[in-house]
Amino acid sequence: MSTLRFVDGLHLGRPKVIGTGVVGEEKLALVDCGPESVFNNTVAGLLHAGLRPENVTHVFVTHIHFDHAGAAWRWAEEYGATVCVHPKGAPHLADPAKLLASATKIFGDQMGYLWGDMRPVRADKLRVVQDNETVAAGGTVFTAIDTPGHAQHHHAWWLERERTLYAGDVMGVIIDGGPCLPPCPPPDIHLETWLQSLQRLMALRPARVFLTHFGEIDDPVRRLNELVERLLDWAEWIAEELKIGMPEEKIVPLFEQRVRAELKMAGVSDELLDTYEQADPAAMSVAGLARYWRKFRPEQLK
Repeated sequence: MSTLRFVDGLHLGRPKVIGTGVVGEEKLALVDCGPESVFNNTVAGLLHAGLRPENVTHVFVTHIHFDHAGAAWRWAEEYGATVCVHPKGAPHLADPAKLLASATKIFGDQMGYLWGDMRPVRADKLRVVQDNETVAAGGTVFTAIDTPGHAQHHHAWWLERERTLYAGDVMGVIIDGGPCLPPCPPPDIHLETWLQSLQRLMALRPARVFLTHFGEIDDPVRRLNELVERLLDWAEWIAEELKIGMPEEKIVPLFEQRVRAELKMAGVSDELLDTYEQADPAAMSVAGLARYWRKFRPEQLK
């Protein structure tokens, strides 16, 4: 059985926002390396755990969003790691120009501060992994599980021998044992495929589940049910606002207030409220869910 660890990238100096799974002892595999802005913190975390970053042979990314895969190129360039990625995500790691342009429209001059640099992963270090394909790394075997819904280029990584699942974003965001929130950024949110992905993951009956935001979770079945309930609730709430003609820019502050109220009702501290917002910005979920309704279910908005 491989040793499983979790390293905090300390995104923008804040703990429990973005983490990296570390699998193995002598030869290491990483799951979700985070943005380039946390690269040095992740290296320091490995060293603090008594591990050598030069022993990282593979980086498994669940999907290509900056907070999960932005540092992949540095692990490839500086340590020779092979980057394993969904076939729909691979072209964007090979040439991130479109990804950068899209994100810059959202984050503007905050791009460097939030995410650092993003450069191409060279072809000889990029491995496209298909659904159900296996890759040996970190002293165990990783199986790619195609899990769209949050992103069309999303894999969960399954370690059957360890009965452990690295779920990326498809099983939500849970900070320090708090509520499970669905991250719903544009452009790929699709409720029906997300629910199908969750059914597929639960059929594996994982003993342990790790989320990039953040760490190992308690009671995966209960958490999955909580995620589904909140995902559908959020989607319906935003649909109702769109039905009455509320513009997105006015929905955003109302939704932000709603999410903060939900978290506070659950006993989340003010400090953790800010951590949740950094890991899963409420405004992004308004944009993502509004796009879902307009693109896939416009008849529901009449």
